[in-house]
Amino acid sequence: MLSDPMSEVFDLIEIRGLMTGGFTARGAWVARDRRLTHRLKFIAVARGRARLTAGGPEGTGGACRQLDLEPGDVAILNNRTWLEVRGGPEDEDPYEIDVEGATAFPVDEAGTDTLLGGHIVLNAIGEALLLHALPPVGHVRAATTTVPLRARLDQLLDEVACDRVGSAFAIRQHGQLLVLDMLRVHLGRAALPPGRLRVLTDERLHAAVALMHGEPGRAWKLETLARAASMSRTAFATRFREVAGTPPLTYLHQWRMLLAQRALREGDGHIGALAAELGYSSESAFSTAFRREVGEPPLRYRKRVREEGAGPGRRDRQGRDGSATGGLRGVS
Repeated sequence: MLSDPMSEVFDLIEIRGLMTGGFTARGAWVARDRRLTHRLKFIAVARGRARLTAGGPEGTGGACRQLDLEPGDVAILNNRTWLEVRGGPEDEDPYEIDVEGATAFPVDEAGTDTLLGGHIVLNAIGEALLLHALPPVGHVRAATTTVPLRARLDQLLDEVACDRVGSAFAIRQHGQLLVLDMLRVHLGRAALPPGRLRVLTDERLHAAVALMHGEPGRAWKLETLARAASMSRTAFATRFREVAGTPPLTYLHQWRMLLAQRALREGDGHIGALAAELGYSSESAFSTAFRREVGEPPLRYRKRVREEGAGPGRRDRQGRDGSATGGLRGVS
């Protein structure tokens, strides 16, 4: 199976895009949410246009920003606490959309605006990785990218509106791919801060990073990694630190710890076997390194995350009502 370092990281952070609702509207309208509860939320314009304003807690940057969203555009909200979306003529008084009490009507009716919304679910590793790299409000423009955002939204909208057999499954899959599309666009054009996402998108370091991800348990030498990147040892070490924010072998150690956390969450293997697989000389050496990185011994970590995963919070990770979407609503 084809693989790459970025896909491996996405698997580790358990990224999932969940559709939580949508609506259609015509004329001048406004929709508000003053109590956003999810750290990463997205609003997509499948038909028509909209004007979005979003703000966040004081001191978090991007206190208030307005976006003009065209057909196929997506807004990504990072740690915002409120949003307002408007559509239709600006010189008319808008009516407020009550999504829960709205009345449905044909999605493709002339002059309608159709919006879909959802949030991105991450584990703790993913939050540390993505929330740091994404801006408070991101704008993914369908018209300026080769990524098929509009086609993806058309597929998603079709499944949401038609409610066919298997639609819930299809909506989840399209939601996942929509998140991937959005991140591809952002990672391809943004000036990312030093960190894991930036090093994964750096073409000059790609070969060396692929080696470390492909054989994390191998005792990699700096000279070998530099040779793979066609650079001198000094030039490689300098560039890697600038891009990743950490030296190459420290990056390797951190990658091993991420793999260890996944193995402990998902498997029941012996700690000694995991230590050997990840390149540690003994179970004791691995346990010491794990405790230093994560803050607790491996077995205690395994017990804790499994107890938390089985608790009441597990339902909320999958969607508050267990469904893929709150349904497409319309107002006339």
